[in-house]
Amino acid sequence: MTKYKYPNKLPFYKFLKKSTAIAKNPIPFHNKWFNEIGDTFAIKSPFYGHIILTRDAKITKHILQKKHKSYYKSKIQTTYLSKYVGYGLLTSSGDYWLKQRRLIQPAFHKEKIQNLVEIIDNTIKNQVNEIKDNGLIDLYPIMNELAFEVVAKSLFNFSTNTDTLKRLQFIIEKLQLFIVKELRMPYKKLWYILKGDIRYHMKLVKESRIIINTIINQRRDSKGTHDDLLDMLLHAQYEDGTTMTNEQLIDEILILFVAGHETTANALTFTLKLLAQNKAALSKVEEEISVVSTKKVTPLEEVSQLNYIKCCVEESLRLYPPAWITDRVNIEDDVMEEYSLKKGTIIGASIYELHRNKKYWESPDEFIPERFLEENRKQIMSYYMPFGAGPRMCIGNNFAIYEMILTVASIIKKFNISTTNEVIKVNPLITLKPVDVKLKFVEKVS
Repeated sequence: MTKYKYPNKLPFYKFLKKSTAIAKNPIPFHNKWFNEIGDTFAIKSPFYGHIILTRDAKITKHILQKKHKSYYKSKIQTTYLSKYVGYGLLTSSGDYWLKQRRLIQPAFHKEKIQNLVEIIDNTIKNQVNEIKDNGLIDLYPIMNELAFEVVAKSLFNFSTNTDTLKRLQFIIEKLQLFIVKELRMPYKKLWYILKGDIRYHMKLVKESRIIINTIINQRRDSKGTHDDLLDMLLHAQYEDGTTMTNEQLIDEILILFVAGHETTANALTFTLKLLAQNKAALSKVEEEISVVSTKKVTPLEEVSQLNYIKCCVEESLRLYPPAWITDRVNIEDDVMEEYSLKKGTIIGASIYELHRNKKYWESPDEFIPERFLEENRKQIMSYYMPFGAGPRMCIGNNFAIYEMILTVASIIKKFNISTTNEVIKVNPLITLKPVDVKLKFVEKVS
């Protein structure tokens, strides 16, 4: 009989006693237990079996990179999440995931994204022009609107009915909120069924799929070419020469909306807040923009020259990674470090805690963009995973970085930003969301 060895255990009753507070915000509890028990600890759950939580870089790389073939995404994503957002790159596993990744990857290669930069830049500028300078305003809704527009225009670069896109945005946000409730409180599932919550949200799923299906059919019927992601996805061919069905396209498009708009909105909100709080970094950003603005450059050339803004974005993603936790489950017994794990063990890697682990980072809670300057990058990149690691690393990472650099540049070019210097509050849902972040925009006099 195999003898399994797990990390130090947190008694389940301790978890249960705090379950309501954990459901609202698990981060303080994770932090407390990491500090008390160690960088990796285990819980035996009657719902999910053995669960391991870690902020250790080696273990995180083991499950995401070194032994990735033995670690699939858990049912949390492949079953519960896919029920609402479809069976696409984010929620699939095994051979089907590999087949889809190989098909879709070329659409996100740097040279393909470069073709989209004009669309991204124009959309950002239009959104930034809508910002009003009237006192402290709630930043997240503005960034959410901007990021949604960028994804929508990059996917469907033609005049899709605005009301239709607004409805899609509403549905996606409703689904994300409910998914978190269902995942964090599985013991309430019967109550959600009786209350009609699940039925209501499944109706929203159906509606979202009808909206996207209509857009796909309109595009199939149109004879024109559109230099957008939908065109690339429609024409992408498997090895046998076939293309994706409408159902597959809907799955992938829903995933791109879910993974691509809220994460970026969160990251932009945190980045601008951190810059408003850190005047020295903000001055360097303004200086860099001023230098680059004197040159006649395309948006793509601009991105490559805004190096300090890129450092600020990367440091913001370190402190507040939108994909703040990732999970895997082993499909066979495995030995990892000094542990021997039974098949079916869920491992949650807290990217948020890994990025603030004193073992890897100096002054881990401070905003220091200079960490990411070229001469310093080598020593930190093996502990830096805002887009994941290994073959399942986020397919849209280049897209997101380009979008964030152009947005920060566009806003700082037009506005002086400031804030009251309060602590940044977060709400860890599927993504790490900023709470009540307010900024003051004052238009610069040219």
